[in-house]
Amino acid sequence: MIGMLESLQHESDLLQHDQIHTGEEPYECNECRKTFSLKQNLIEHKNMHTGEKSHECTECGKVCSRVSSLTLHLRSHTGKKAYKCNKCGKAFSQKENFLSHQKHHTGEKPYECEKVSIQMPTVIRHQKNHTGTKPYACKECGKAFNGKAYLTEHEKIHTGEKPFECNQCGRAFTQKQYLVKHQNIHTGKKPFKCSECGKAFSQKENLIIHQRIHTGEKPYECKGCGKAFIQKSSLIRHQRSHTGEKPYTCKECGKAFSGKSNLTEHEKIHIGEKPYKCNECGTIFRQKQYLIKHHNIHTGEKPYECNKCGKAFSRITSLIVHVRIHTGDKPYECKVCGKAFCQSSSLTVHMRSHTGEKPYGCNECGKAFSQFSTLALHMRIHTGEKPYQCSECGKAFSQKSHHIRHQRIHTH
Repeated sequence: MIGMLESLQHESDLLQHDQIHTGEEPYECNECRKTFSLKQNLIEHKNMHTGEKSHECTECGKVCSRVSSLTLHLRSHTGKKAYKCNKCGKAFSQKENFLSHQKHHTGEKPYECEKVSIQMPTVIRHQKNHTGTKPYACKECGKAFNGKAYLTEHEKIHTGEKPFECNQCGRAFTQKQYLVKHQNIHTGKKPFKCSECGKAFSQKENLIIHQRIHTGEKPYECKGCGKAFIQKSSLIRHQRSHTGEKPYTCKECGKAFSGKSNLTEHEKIHIGEKPYKCNECGTIFRQKQYLIKHHNIHTGEKPYECNKCGKAFSRITSLIVHVRIHTGDKPYECKVCGKAFCQSSSLTVHMRSHTGEKPYGCNECGKAFSQFSTLALHMRIHTGEKPYQCSECGKAFSQKSHHIRHQRIHTH
């Protein structure tokens, strides 16, 4: 007791300390009317409403609105677990988790949500998930949030404010913690490792998603068809197959896509980018998966066999299309004339006969074509390339059909 009195050197400190025993809370928040015994606690609490986060972690750049939150966060780096259960020996970094754990041994459940069987000191805040209470609405788009801090972060989408810029690639972020995570891409640092297979990740979120491959967990389920996904983004993209929504539009030709990655791949058609090259023949591809499939041509590997006629294929997609010869299945029908096709690509090409679209233009003379293969043949006029040579007389041709027709001269 003497030590406590010696530490309270000023009268104001003693008065504040006395309020702990009396239960007096004279400092009230004018936003939510919550009261506090110490002024400092009120100041830190107000940061929740303003979105201000002044306490920064020196390890990862994460910012916290309270010094106590920063202290707890730092334990995720140090691994310090100061609270140990004397029943089972399990240790915790946070006191509230430790106290909550002890109730497993006593059977006590003072804070239980009526909707789900969980315990939590912050059950009132949790119950907002069930009530749907979101008092903070964005003035720009009307989207609502259950915390003012979330609204403050959201508003940066409309203002375009991204104060944290990567000095390596120039990419900017709304929060410093996102920048710190992003910089792991450049440094190659991957501190989060999977205990099952050893694969490492630069971000903890990616590790959590990856671990679902091992556990089989798929928490995001489509209400339309019941299909489940390991990522929320995959569910959102899938749901567009039901709604028909295609929010990503190509600025060059106006074609729309349901996923941003699909648009990115499509845009390579216009700029001509093909970063993946075959070491065997030099053929280049827009996507790595196409290069991998192409390699089967050189290895001669044909792992996909038709159980009707025994014909084998290097690609499973080729087998699927081939099987339709036996079944007569033509699932892709033209809405204009009713003609049906066994491949979606054939329907796409056919549709151009109605629209007159010719997306493949020759850089030499400007002539345009509806199919890329036709453009490739046309280009041989300019290059003089004649890859098909007659084994009888040595005459060469630019097209395979011309070569076959010529060979009939020698056979008759």
